[in-house]
Amino acid sequence: MNKSVAKKIFWMCFTLALSVLTIWALLKQNQSMSIPKLIELVSGADTKWMTAAIVSAFCYVVFEAIALCSILKGIGYKQRLRDGLIYSTSDVYFSAITPSATGGQPASAFFMLKNGIPAGATSASLILNLMMYNASIVFLGIIAIIIAPRGFFEFKLSSKIFIGLGFIGLTVLSLFFFSVLRGSEKIFALIRRFLRFLHSRKILHRLEPRLEKLDKIEEDYENCSKLIAGKTTIMVEAFFWNVVQRASQIIVPALVYISMEGHSRLTPLLFSKQCLITIGYNYVPIPGALGIADYLMIDGFSSIMSKDMAFNLDMVSRGLTFYICVTLSGVITLIGYLKGRNKK
Repeated sequence: MNKSVAKKIFWMCFTLALSVLTIWALLKQNQSMSIPKLIELVSGADTKWMTAAIVSAFCYVVFEAIALCSILKGIGYKQRLRDGLIYSTSDVYFSAITPSATGGQPASAFFMLKNGIPAGATSASLILNLMMYNASIVFLGIIAIIIAPRGFFEFKLSSKIFIGLGFIGLTVLSLFFFSVLRGSEKIFALIRRFLRFLHSRKILHRLEPRLEKLDKIEEDYENCSKLIAGKTTIMVEAFFWNVVQRASQIIVPALVYISMEGHSRLTPLLFSKQCLITIGYNYVPIPGALGIADYLMIDGFSSIMSKDMAFNLDMVSRGLTFYICVTLSGVITLIGYLKGRNKK
């Protein structure tokens, strides 16, 4: 079996086991809750608000597709929305089943390359989107503090540490991706040295064809980077769609809460807390931040509602934004892959 395939299967099984363990631990902590009661709770919720939460959760995938299509269109590679949807779902699915939040980038690149987009253009567009993805979370975090300045101080110390590290990490990563986008020659020089090292150790054969291919990728990448740097519109659109994408997922707990409790007055506070929660778990090196995300949500929501309600809100919200969303993304990605293979 191919090592890459074996690695993906391992992380998929690990994520499944971790998901089951997380749900079991949550049910264990909340003795009054069970799967049948959870189903009863959802079925008894206000239909229109629960529907809004479901639609908003899936819009997370749709808005990423629009963001990627807008970037590719800006650099001269117009794509259909359904193609963008495959790029998006593959990113969401593989990011969820691997320890890195950027684990979905190679999967998106795979489908872009199959659609004839040059490797350099693919790399530049994905790096720009990832940079805006990180920047949008930081931006929403600042908005959250403006909306509810005291919200951060209602978290426990451990949660504050996660959120603080998340703020720092996301800001540093945004600056790093920006520097990569502007200073690609250093990155490609490093890759060349690494290839030559492997060749000198007899690990890599046929060095020259690989270097020629790398030169072509660098040329495409630099052309796209210059094009992106010269067009503010591309940057602004990418940032806008990433903010909308993140907001569509962050608002889900508030919509679920309204559907179950009906108190819309807490919407700004719930949105604000979920912004900070998202920052806290976004780059935890665990597939889907399983366990950590739940801990932060229960901790953050318990200060404004009963602990039982916080448990219920966490399970339903995570069910929509993670478990169901990732499952649907995996199915759509598989269908896209099989259709592409059949065409070939």
